Amino acid sequence: MTSQRLLRLAALFGAAALLAGCASGSTSSGSGDGDTVTIRVAAVTSPATDIVAAAAAQIEDGYEIEPLTITDYVTVNSMLGSGDIEASFSQHEPYMQEFNEKNGASLTAVQPVYNFVIAFYSRTVDDIADLPDGARVAIPNDASNAGRALKLLADNGLVTLDPSIDPYAATVDDITANPRDLQFLKVEIAQLNTAYEEADLVFQWPSHIAALGLTPQEDGLLTELDDRFALQLVVGADVDPETVEALRKAFTSDVVRDVIDGNPSIEAAF
Repeated sequence: MTSQRLLRLAALFGAAALLAGCASGSTSSGSGDGDTVTIRVAAVTSPATDIVAAAAAQIEDGYEIEPLTITDYVTVNSMLGSGDIEASFSQHEPYMQEFNEKNGASLTAVQPVYNFVIAFYSRTVDDIADLPDGARVAIPNDASNAGRALKLLADNGLVTLDPSIDPYAATVDDITANPRDLQFLKVEIAQLNTAYEEADLVFQWPSHIAALGLTPQEDGLLTELDDRFALQLVVGADVDPETVEALRKAFTSDVVRDVIDGNPSIEAAF
């Protein structure tokens, strides 16, 4: 518990420093004739940060992308919702919609850029069939990713979900059968790598699990690629259409496609 609190505090302090920098030193869309429009685009980790850098090199004349690396997903959306940044490349649309509903925000997904393979990983077993009864299973604590994790478990016969609900909206309370008596731990996505050391089975994005030297192709016990969870270019409410179109073109450029094609854990969604 102590280590998780320290990690959260470090994330918050890092985000606060970045926020202060944005407030004091960045300019956004809206400029006079001949001026360059600076578009602040936040991402959390590679390969999303690599895509932002590639898009920054491809943005059309009259615009420039200022890449920002933010330490957690909630801070990215808070900054986007308040207008401290213009765009983000850090989330899929279901996660964005959940944020909008909870916070009265008006973020908009404007372009799917890549799909990615998610997986469950284990430090203790090499085959899902060997997962012991009573195993501790770490899943994300946000609704969209938790539902995806539970659906993946259900699709592989580890639990049964209430058939009357949308499986992508499932919660632990919607489990109607749990024959292995799995014990669920709800953890922030950014902390799931820490949970890998403590739990028997952990759901994680490839961009985060890479820090542990793992990949879904080589190490995932259960895997899924679903284009409804494509990583999206997301903009705030007050970004003008011309700026959005310039961003879309940059994020769907051939150079961005080359970066995606060079990473086996992701595939282009455009």
